Amino acid sequence: MKQCDIVIIGGGPAGLAAAIAAKKAGADDILILERDSMLGGILNQCIHNGFGLHTFKEELTGPEYAARFIDEANALGIPYKLGTMVLSVSRDKELLCINPEEGLFRIAAKAIILAMGCRERPRGALNIPGFRPAGIYSAGTAQRLMNIEGYCVGREVVILGSGDIGLIMARRMTLEGAKVKVVAEIMPYSGGLKRNIVQCLDDYGIPLKLGHTVVGIEGKERLTGVTIAAVDEQRRPIPGTEEHYDCDTLLLSVGLIPENELTRGMGISLSRVTSGPQVDDRLQTDIEGVFACGNVLHVHDLVDHVSEEAALAGESAAVYLQKQKTSVPHKVTINAENGVRYTVPQSLDIDNMKDAVTVRFRVADIYRDRAIVVCYDGTEVMRRKKKIMAPGEMEQVILKKSSFSDFPALKEITVRTEAE
Repeated sequence: MKQCDIVIIGGGPAGLAAAIAAKKAGADDILILERDSMLGGILNQCIHNGFGLHTFKEELTGPEYAARFIDEANALGIPYKLGTMVLSVSRDKELLCINPEEGLFRIAAKAIILAMGCRERPRGALNIPGFRPAGIYSAGTAQRLMNIEGYCVGREVVILGSGDIGLIMARRMTLEGAKVKVVAEIMPYSGGLKRNIVQCLDDYGIPLKLGHTVVGIEGKERLTGVTIAAVDEQRRPIPGTEEHYDCDTLLLSVGLIPENELTRGMGISLSRVTSGPQVDDRLQTDIEGVFACGNVLHVHDLVDHVSEEAALAGESAAVYLQKQKTSVPHKVTINAENGVRYTVPQSLDIDNMKDAVTVRFRVADIYRDRAIVVCYDGTEVMRRKKKIMAPGEMEQVILKKSSFSDFPALKEITVRTEAE
């Protein structure tokens, strides 16, 4: 049985940032476990720019952004194991792992940071009728095939879903010489960043059809065409609105799901909205000494936010190891209401919190001229006007420890939207 102070599951942007922060906060015995053949996670296939504007104040590609953290982790001497799959984790923080060099082995950890990222929702979750021909890919799989493996996946393309990966792949396929005929989105709004709609669709004349979905797939050996149709308010196809497109490729960008099989296996409480673990202001789950960060916690819009959040998880794990004495916790629940879908964290400890805690959330629809309102036990303490809010872009509020001095018996915090 190997022994380790902090084990980080995942060597992507979250795992790397968490490891670096833990090391800087005084932890020495740290180990990163990564199932891929290289560190960097999903960023290795994200060759477009737009990363690092918040963290480094400059525009980087995904591999360049990852390299900054890989270089720093190496400079700090943080060890890692590549090609290593974590099969299970027990509640007492014992990991069962496997890799080609060591075979099956166990690690006993004092603290664990979950940083496994997320996966794409598959076609099977969509109930699209038709055969299963070649030419249907998730957008992330197509991105990996093109940017890492060097294959062009198709020439005439339809994309279902307007998440950021789908939007970016619309541009990538176009630059590779393919014809992207349409991007269909079942919701009345795009799930991606506004800048990606402009730079990836508008700049290349690619139409975006909101309130549409794929209702038919043609072809047996290889995809030959798809049919899309408008949907009603219950997202059911409307007869008579069908449109047919000849194509050889269908990319699915229909949502991301936190990679939480290990989390679920540990018995950690999960959020019904995010599908990620519920955490406190230190990003600790309801198992003491187990922390979560990045897209395994909730799906982010910017990797810069992932790095910032992961640094808090790494620092928190290091503090946990030092077993610093704290007062009896004053736990307060954070509730999401009236247009706010969820918050992360879901609770905080007022007496032992840092001077300020960032609460991130997404809204349920496109809202114009509304306000973000924060209430302590029903009393409004913060109101911030916003011209526009969209589900594709995360929002945040910062709660300062000093703001709780007038609420010594505080029980709950509410974050909601209100019309102005």
